[in-house]
Amino acid sequence: MRSSTGKIPLQDGLKPAIETIQQTLGSSQDFIVKPIETAWNREAVLMYMHGMVDRQILQHSLVELLEGVKPDELPAETREARQLLTHIQKKALTAGDVKLDETMDELLADLLCGYAIIMIEGCMEALAINVEGGEGRSVEEPTSQGVTRGPMEGFNECLTTNLSLIRRRIKDPRLWAQGRKIGKMTQTNVVVVYIHELASQEMVDEVFRRLDKIDTDSILESGYIEEFIQDERYTPFPTLYNTERPDVIAAGLLEGKIAILVDGTPFVLLAPALFVQFFQSPEDYYQRADISTLLRLIRFLAFLITMLAPSLYIAITTFHQEMLPTSLLVSLAAQREGVPFPAFVEAMLMELTFEILREAAVRMPKTVGQAISIVGTLVIGQAAVDAGFVSAAMVIIVAITAVSSFVVPAVNLSIAIRMIRFLLMGLAASFGLFGIMTGLIVLVLHLTGLRTFGVPYMTSIAPFVFENQKDTLFRIPWRGMVLRPKQSGSQNMQRQTDPQQQKNIQSAAAPPADGSQQPASTAHSHSSPPAGSEKAASKRDGTGAGKQEEEPS
Repeated sequence: MRSSTGKIPLQDGLKPAIETIQQTLGSSQDFIVKPIETAWNREAVLMYMHGMVDRQILQHSLVELLEGVKPDELPAETREARQLLTHIQKKALTAGDVKLDETMDELLADLLCGYAIIMIEGCMEALAINVEGGEGRSVEEPTSQGVTRGPMEGFNECLTTNLSLIRRRIKDPRLWAQGRKIGKMTQTNVVVVYIHELASQEMVDEVFRRLDKIDTDSILESGYIEEFIQDERYTPFPTLYNTERPDVIAAGLLEGKIAILVDGTPFVLLAPALFVQFFQSPEDYYQRADISTLLRLIRFLAFLITMLAPSLYIAITTFHQEMLPTSLLVSLAAQREGVPFPAFVEAMLMELTFEILREAAVRMPKTVGQAISIVGTLVIGQAAVDAGFVSAAMVIIVAITAVSSFVVPAVNLSIAIRMIRFLLMGLAASFGLFGIMTGLIVLVLHLTGLRTFGVPYMTSIAPFVFENQKDTLFRIPWRGMVLRPKQSGSQNMQRQTDPQQQKNIQSAAAPPADGSQQPASTAHSHSSPPAGSEKAASKRDGTGAGKQEEEPS
């Protein structure tokens, strides 16, 4: 068992130490102990967890190196076991992450993280070599955020792979990645990625402060982290952005935002996240500005339709029939003549039916899920109209609402809109348009009061930031987006050179058309430039243009 000093109990030999580890792991079947045949006249073993190590590296690098070390290759001072272990660490092994474990807790933690452990008879320490590997999913196309133009690779469940996908896009030494282990039992690796001198240092410190406050047994997905560190707990709206697209994370980092990667999930968090960000698709920045603007406006329109269409239908047909044209009112009255339910019950039945079909399509196998959802919607809708349970107009309203909900790029925001839609339907059935207006006022007050890492959730709209309107409801061409968004708190707001300023510099540096150099005294028709201004301009431009002889004072 463990000694009073906390050292690995090897004073009685390797066998008691191995028995202690096996007892701690419950004689787990995936715990492998491999004796190493060496010429050191000392017994040694290699231990690892099956399925968590790279077997190729383990066999062709570690075992061959250890068994290949000859006694005559060792210096005379390596007669003691501790000196022999240090020599192997420094000279024989070429693995990148090699360290000495002095306690049983360190050994078990490294063993369960994919390290191979080398123990030598008579040594009170063990050598841990990082050979983490095993089977995993390869880089594939993202399933939650599809695009017609842009990169087609997404994150997977391997943390190191996800980090490398980001570094391939941002090849800058200021891209820093700092990690934490969170979860007393899972010991999940969580890495915070940001661009130093670009991201706000106060916000980076706040992210680490919130991560360090997490005290839980397990972190199995980035959703755990999101709930622990978000500003507002009682809101249906997401205050952290999650995505499985490396290009979206890279774009956010270049705006001064902070990414949080969690081992074991392809979804990466991005903070801070604003309301307007959930309407932006990666494809907006790969298409022309006019096309991107049109698509973005369609998304905002779909957001309003998803949230308000059923409630407006209920309010108008129940309380405000005078707002409809006579011909339309007569048509709706004829359709509802045989319907036994009020408009609110009718809408709730159809909305709940469609939500059940949507959830069933998600849970069912992909080969039949889409067919069931489409056929089920058509059959049930037509059968409901024929049976007289609902009117044809209500089926049309629910169908338009359902299709519009898929237009919003962010799934978590779409779910929030669906939740609010039911509340607005209840208000419309009780108070008509006045109830809808009351609900919208409360909703706007709630949104303006939200914060995401101290940044107002509705930034760019409320508070209104004029500079950010270049990429909010509209997107202007790239040459016009000179500055980064202000809400990110970036230390360096300059994104690129102002095209107009660059044009002025180039025109000032260009020689006259006739090839002659204009004297300084006639450079301006009304006044001469101050002394030394041309030399200063030449030095600032770095081109040497405009350099002339100095006139005697």
